[in-house]
Amino acid sequence: MEKRKLTCIAVDDEPMALRLIKGYIAKTPFLELQNSFSNAVEALEFFNSNPVDLLFLDIQMPDLSGMELSKIVKGKTNVIFTTAFDRYALEGFKVDAVDYLLKPFNYGEFLVGAQKAYDRIQPSSIEPQKIPANSDKDFLFVKSGYKHLKLQLDKILYFEGLKDYVKIVVKDNPGPILSLMTLKSLEADLPSDRFMRVNRSFIVALPFIEEVERGLILINNTQITVSEQHKDKFLAYLDDNSI
Repeated sequence: MEKRKLTCIAVDDEPMALRLIKGYIAKTPFLELQNSFSNAVEALEFFNSNPVDLLFLDIQMPDLSGMELSKIVKGKTNVIFTTAFDRYALEGFKVDAVDYLLKPFNYGEFLVGAQKAYDRIQPSSIEPQKIPANSDKDFLFVKSGYKHLKLQLDKILYFEGLKDYVKIVVKDNPGPILSLMTLKSLEADLPSDRFMRVNRSFIVALPFIEEVERGLILINNTQITVSEQHKDKFLAYLDDNSI
């Protein structure tokens, strides 16, 4: 049975920051935005009549701060702080915030925080996964949000590690795919004749390498560095496939 989405509210008095958070929520499959506000007073008024699972709260706002609002709703919902100031981190811990996102943060960091909230509310819904061995297959399944997506190995350009998540870039796909796993768990289960770890954060699809120059790999207009730790193995691959 499919788990329901987490309902949420975004609160930030900076219009650009609020638009960014709303955009991140919109592309996260397990989040559903109920409303957004530029001040905490209006957000509280809405919340009292329309309780939600999760609040994304800026801290420094006029009239009522995000920290003050979090204390009012403590025990009634979950809070992720989104702020440009790290000095409130300890206070955020005291009010049992799910996460503390320091601006400017990217979507990967946002998604890690959102996943923490999801796991807290519905702990069995999305579990860290280990992709089964695919040595004799030309595809793999990855979990992304509620879905298991079938990916053809010959379409995958590269994998990028983002803390507890992996970003998968697929040829001709409109955007990257995010899946809850680690590069370490993934690496051992990929066919070594097609994929290679080239640094701490990247596994590349060898057939899609367009050029190599001074330790930089070019794939699909993305430059990826070959680290010293992986340099010898990669150079051996180049030698074996050069004329």
